Amino acid sequence: MLPSDLKGDVLELAAIAKECPEGLKEKCFELLLTHYLTQLETKAKGARVTAPAEPTPAAAGEPSGVNGLPVTADEAPSDQDLTPKDVHVKAKKFLEKYQKTIDDLNQILYKEGDELRPLFEDLKTTKTSESQIRIALLQALTSGIKSGEFQFDGEEVRKECQTRKCYDAGNFSANFKNSASLFDGFEKYDKQSPMIRLSEDGRMALAQVISELR
Repeated sequence: MLPSDLKGDVLELAAIAKECPEGLKEKCFELLLTHYLTQLETKAKGARVTAPAEPTPAAAGEPSGVNGLPVTADEAPSDQDLTPKDVHVKAKKFLEKYQKTIDDLNQILYKEGDELRPLFEDLKTTKTSESQIRIALLQALTSGIKSGEFQFDGEEVRKECQTRKCYDAGNFSANFKNSASLFDGFEKYDKQSPMIRLSEDGRMALAQVISELR
């Protein structure tokens, strides 16, 4: 059985079609009915309202915004290329001097929030001593980009060597000593004063490492 209101509307349409000339009545009724059903469907779609989704609490480890509300995609930190404004003026001078560009930096580093992360997995050497020095140079690079000071913390180099499985405990200090020309005023490694600044030779070596890793 048709609903009474629908049945009444259909009968009204049939009555209108009967007023048409003979031979057009059937076609007229068909057009009127099609138009009527299309309007019904349009109204039905407009009446459907989707209930708003319940806000879900941020999963463990996900960034949360103001008052604990989830951070939107636009607000969440994302991996990005470095831009000129991310590079200290002294680092820009370094790039210019050794004919490197920010694009060269973006081939080996990326920005995650306020931190610089390596894109490279391979240091392009199998020697533990050379790996240690390359790690030191690259840590000095990230320092130079952020602060303008091309220096590294020897103990942070030790940690990264251990992480990359290229740590030679017996020769760690000797490796720095054997590359003393790369470091400004370096005489011997002292873990109590682990900050070491690159010399001009060290910056030149760093530029070469950038070329090899990109």
